[in-house]
Amino acid sequence: MFRGLTSHWSDRSDRDRTTAASAWAYIRTETGSAAVLVAATLAALVWVNAAPGSYDTVWATRFVIRLGHWGVDLDLRDWVNSGLMTLFFLVVGLEARREFDMGELRDRRRIPLPLLAGISGMVVPVVIYLGINAGRSSAHGWGVAMSTDTAFALGLLGLLGSRFPRRLHTFILTVAVVDDFVALVVIAVAYSTSISMVPLLIGIGVLLVALGLRRYGVRRGLLYAVLGAVAWVAFLHSGVDPLVVGLLLGLMSYAYPASRENLERATGLFRSFREQPTAELEREARLGIAEALSPNERLQRMWHPWSSYVIVPLFALANAGIKIDGSLLSAAYTSPITLGVLLGYGLGKPIGVVGATALATRLSRGRMRPPVGWGAVLGGGTIAGIGFTVSLLIATLAFHGRELEEAKIGVLSAVVFAMLATTLVAAVVRRLPDRQRARALLGTAHALVDLAEPVDPERDHVRGPLDAPVTVVEYGDFECPYCGQAEDVVRELLADFGDEVRYVWRHLPLTDVHPHAQLAAEAAEAASLQGRFWEMHDLLISRQDELKLKNLLAHAQEIGLDVDVFHRALKERAGGERVAQDVESADLSGVSGTPTFFVNGRRHHGAYDIESLSKAVIAARDRAVLVEGSGLAR
Repeated sequence: MFRGLTSHWSDRSDRDRTTAASAWAYIRTETGSAAVLVAATLAALVWVNAAPGSYDTVWATRFVIRLGHWGVDLDLRDWVNSGLMTLFFLVVGLEARREFDMGELRDRRRIPLPLLAGISGMVVPVVIYLGINAGRSSAHGWGVAMSTDTAFALGLLGLLGSRFPRRLHTFILTVAVVDDFVALVVIAVAYSTSISMVPLLIGIGVLLVALGLRRYGVRRGLLYAVLGAVAWVAFLHSGVDPLVVGLLLGLMSYAYPASRENLERATGLFRSFREQPTAELEREARLGIAEALSPNERLQRMWHPWSSYVIVPLFALANAGIKIDGSLLSAAYTSPITLGVLLGYGLGKPIGVVGATALATRLSRGRMRPPVGWGAVLGGGTIAGIGFTVSLLIATLAFHGRELEEAKIGVLSAVVFAMLATTLVAAVVRRLPDRQRARALLGTAHALVDLAEPVDPERDHVRGPLDAPVTVVEYGDFECPYCGQAEDVVRELLADFGDEVRYVWRHLPLTDVHPHAQLAAEAAEAASLQGRFWEMHDLLISRQDELKLKNLLAHAQEIGLDVDVFHRALKERAGGERVAQDVESADLSGVSGTPTFFVNGRRHHGAYDIESLSKAVIAARDRAVLVEGSGLAR
């Protein structure tokens, strides 16, 4: 029944065509940046040990920006830590907002569990750190041992993505966002210098103005950039670390799928520009295309690569440098600071995350349960023990000199420990028998459903057994070349999985770009009236340059239809209402392009090559078996 599970979860697939807004696109960026981050950390260690004088000199360089009486005077390291890292937290806020608006967290009942896990995953490490440092001056550095590094954690999860279900990324992302938000509050309250109220009130006021403009639908990026810069300077002068500005602006940037109405408007504007290529029409077309996308998606596309490949590695280069010698290492691993950080992350994080998740599930009698299995939750708990970016940031605020070096060694050691522990968890889970492995990874929680209109065998066009455990729905357009490419994949999928998959075609003719798509869809419905839908479907999708009326009549004759009846059905638009119903269901499901696939009601984000779709089908099949108790064997 679970045959093939290991091979499909252990091989990595080519996802070159992933959608920009999908969570997997975010994770792919973090996966690549994890290697860059490791390289930057190693470069900092080599640099400071090879030429410690130059390392300190470079990052102590002052850089001043002044406008009248207002100005910012920081050294280069502070520009990275408080300036560039604001953009990092902007990206974190953007992804959290995307999950809140369009992802797993749009079901608000799913928010409390990762919220509790995130808070518990901070409290337990802090308790462990304070227990080890009780009665010492180093106790004030408790903030170093609490926050999960979003970039590093998701990067490692991306590298191990074939061994853990994708939903674990959303769970850990939520935990990490809770960490980041609480950590910023801790920085502002516990590690900021004396607070000046006037600049602080100005900064808060500017953010409220930005929130008001957002509520009124103002979409001028430059305006928000100016407001963000003003708020950042105000918070900096108030004594409160301005990193919170980035996170709050990211959380304000709402996300939504591109609507068909906006896309059709963008198509019309582009056509106008094509007919009259003037500067004014060029600007209107460009703005029309931009407005079809949500601010969240456009900002992520703009800033996420910079954050992942430049800002976070630059932060590591500026802060991870430690001059290592034998005496420092021997002192560090007996130091309460190093041990507090290492044990806080290595033991406290898994205990906090897994313990809070288990306790919430038990006390709620299963009403709250993780979206993945307990093996995946344990892997998430160990990987949450990576506390690099914010930990180093708080360490630079809490410690100086030898104590700072000991804290940095604790942070770096915790990263290595978390990576090894997570890899070990993945290896142990992988050795479980098939059914136990599937349960440990997938769990038994019911999945969210993205498909607004459930499949109805009495109405929908279905290929495959009606009682198959997996249903693949495609919204397609007979004139769309990408649908033509996907057809070969669909046929291979049906051949590979046999009775385990039923396939449903629903119409979504993109009439603004494909002039023959509507007529072709109605031709398929006219053929359906004579019981030959799939024969006509196969001809239309394979002969996409033959969709004019004369071609359709020839197709009808080829598959043995009564051509006169078929022609009359076309003239009377007998299939028009059926096509319109499919288009309406597509709009309700947020579908605006073709092909779009749903697997057991969940929208498939990413590539539609055979490997990606096969992995989605296998995961859906195994979850259906676990949740519904089906005994169907492959």
